[in-house]
Amino acid sequence: MAQIEVQYHQPTRFALHSRTFRIFMSGSLVTRVGDWMDLVALNWAVLQFTNSPLLLGLMNACRLVPTFLLSVPAGILADRYDRRKLLIWLQIGMMLMTFCLGYLIEARQSFWLFAFIVTLRSMFAAMDPPIRNALVPNLVHQSSLASAIAINTMVINLSRIIGPAIAGVLLSTIDIAYLFYINALGTLGVLLSLLTIRSHSIPKPDKKETEKTTLRAATDFVKSQPSVQSLLILAIVPMVFGFPYTTMMPLFARDLLRLGPEGFGLLLSVSSIGALVGTTWLSLGREIKGRGKWLICSIMGFGFSLLLFIGAQNVFVAGVAMFLVGLTSQTYRTMSRITLQMQVPDHLRGRILSIALMDRGFIPIGAVLIGAIAALAGALPAGVVMGIGCIATTLVIVSRRRQIWKL
Repeated sequence: MAQIEVQYHQPTRFALHSRTFRIFMSGSLVTRVGDWMDLVALNWAVLQFTNSPLLLGLMNACRLVPTFLLSVPAGILADRYDRRKLLIWLQIGMMLMTFCLGYLIEARQSFWLFAFIVTLRSMFAAMDPPIRNALVPNLVHQSSLASAIAINTMVINLSRIIGPAIAGVLLSTIDIAYLFYINALGTLGVLLSLLTIRSHSIPKPDKKETEKTTLRAATDFVKSQPSVQSLLILAIVPMVFGFPYTTMMPLFARDLLRLGPEGFGLLLSVSSIGALVGTTWLSLGREIKGRGKWLICSIMGFGFSLLLFIGAQNVFVAGVAMFLVGLTSQTYRTMSRITLQMQVPDHLRGRILSIALMDRGFIPIGAVLIGAIAALAGALPAGVVMGIGCIATTLVIVSRRRQIWKL
């Protein structure tokens, strides 16, 4: 896929100057707010109707496992077919499945039928991120790519703040099934945006290229590019040692700060605000020199912020630490995506991104590891392992792959 023709004579670094990108992001924001409302409703529905933590864990496995299994196939499709049309069909599939979930809740159908439909919907949802992330560079000029990636992440963080808040209010006023119906209708946001931008010249893949669209081409490219290898390896570190903090937060809040559910929720919200600040800064489109140094400093900052939180003696310090956790973690993650996309040719973008997005599969592994340490030694040692693990593992990788520093 070639780059879409933009409407400005002089390239701009701020992606929202592109009308096509503005339309897509507006629709995406509406849909993503609905997705976060749906996640709250999904977990609440399982607890309400089963009162089983085990079934809640199983439901989230149904939701997350397809993400790991279908990421690479989605990347191959993104490089083989029209990315915009693929997203349209995926969104239609998710919308229909979400309507089904609302009906099943309203009719009080069996848990296992509900879990089956959640799994089917998750198969569609799992294929969305690689295709969506591969489409974004086709909506802006190359000079705006960094800004576009940051804004895409900013929309995710903004919806993560808005969606759960709206869901919390609605759960106290309307039947839970209606939250699924609202989310299904919210899918129309991104669908309408995708249909609207069809008049723009988003090019179709070259037929000769699609015939050669295999995973091996992507893996060969990764093998030939030490910098890409380093980015993919480094990305695993925060997934194992850092991002499980969201899973462990109830434990840390209860055992270390003596906080209840309200305090735990507040700390996660503060973290989301920090993440939003970081991605907003990156979205402004200013040229950032020395991306490798920024990557290393932000991931190290993530580790130190976790240690600050673990050692906090009061809620104020813990809140400051969680703001820094959100800021440094999302600055790292967004900067990593920007740097990776700058290294990848468009005809391989879907497959390379699908490999990169598989790093999310390491979060449950990290959560199990940190959870086991907490069960054996307590919350404090588990938190210390998270922070020191982030810092120490990063230093080891950088010492062996010094090209990261020079990116």
